[in-house]
Amino acid sequence: MARNLPYEWLIGTRYLRSTQKRGFLSLISMVSMLGLTVGVAVLIVVLSVMNGFERELRTRMLSVTSHATLMGLQGPLPDWRNAQRVAQQRPEIIAAVPYIEAQAMLVHGARSMASAIRGVLPEQERRAVGLAQHIEGGSIDALAAGSFRVILGDVLAEALGAKPGDDVVLMAPQGSMTPAGFAPTMRRFHVSGLFHSGMYEYDSTLALAAMGDVARVYRMNDGITGLRLALHDPFKAPQVVHDLAVQLGGGYLVSDWTRDHLTFFRSIQTTKTIMFVMLSLLVMVAAFNIVSALVMVVKEKRRAIATLRSFGALPRNVLAIFGVQGALIGLIGTLAGAALGCLLARNLDSLLHGLERLSGMQFLDAKVYLMSDLPAYVQWHDLLQVCGVSFLLCALATLYPAWRAAGTQPAEALRHD
Repeated sequence: MARNLPYEWLIGTRYLRSTQKRGFLSLISMVSMLGLTVGVAVLIVVLSVMNGFERELRTRMLSVTSHATLMGLQGPLPDWRNAQRVAQQRPEIIAAVPYIEAQAMLVHGARSMASAIRGVLPEQERRAVGLAQHIEGGSIDALAAGSFRVILGDVLAEALGAKPGDDVVLMAPQGSMTPAGFAPTMRRFHVSGLFHSGMYEYDSTLALAAMGDVARVYRMNDGITGLRLALHDPFKAPQVVHDLAVQLGGGYLVSDWTRDHLTFFRSIQTTKTIMFVMLSLLVMVAAFNIVSALVMVVKEKRRAIATLRSFGALPRNVLAIFGVQGALIGLIGTLAGAALGCLLARNLDSLLHGLERLSGMQFLDAKVYLMSDLPAYVQWHDLLQVCGVSFLLCALATLYPAWRAAGTQPAEALRHD
């Protein structure tokens, strides 16, 4: 089998291990490979963490928030029952749920927290993609009109020091003038349960109540803030809600989950691009080690190169010999880095929690990063991109030493030796 290979390949692979009598790679080649392996692995892990963070955040977000919303341009949504009927007739829409959402101040004992109060219809909320599936210690069915019950986010409840069975006071901006001045509307609500969505943004600021109770406190009568839409395909939300508004005759304020969190997801993509460029410099430094390794080999093998040239080897043959050597270093280092990076990414969450237990430190605070886990997701196009860039840098690093070797003059080299 080996006899059928080009002699450039045989000599190049021999030079790769020629400084070790027992067949091991030379020290300088090993250092180059290790540097390249570490660089590629780090780049894959970082990109995988960014992908996993974006994917997990999108999944959690879509499980607790509406895919799209249809609201009035000014104030309550007009003729909302007709709008709901038209929306539910569209095949792309699973459910169109009315809601009221307003700002409030919740007070429990000496503690108070600014929050958002959302009025819902329990029997309809269950059909939507929402918080009804994330309630703990209670049920959304407890939010019957006239009961004045509330379900708090678990982080909000902890901040208030409230638990199921307690009462909290809701203070609304709407109020009345009294001889002592303006007095906000206040109403006592009974805490009937908690919800945990896994999204700190919702768990720390949102409270659910019956839509009729919220309408009564905020004096909205039969009006609502808008319709929350649940779709079969959330990624079609921008087009579907736009088409629905046009079908209803226009004059509506539309939004969807991609718009509501556009800046956040765009910042993730920007950060991912910046990290790719910065960490590619690490791979580039490792690739440049190949230059020094091959330059040393070329200098060591001047006599052998001159002998090959004397036997009729052309410059392109010598170029191929050292090109094979550099390409093998780059290929082995890149593949090893890809394997190591995928292995680390797959077990990164376990490694992180192990370090947290050993050090007693919390590396991911949900209040800052919206989640306490570190998910990693390896995407094939990222893996191919990293490996392609790494191997390309190695191939470019091989050109100069191989060109120097090809330019060796046999007579001059043998005369000096």
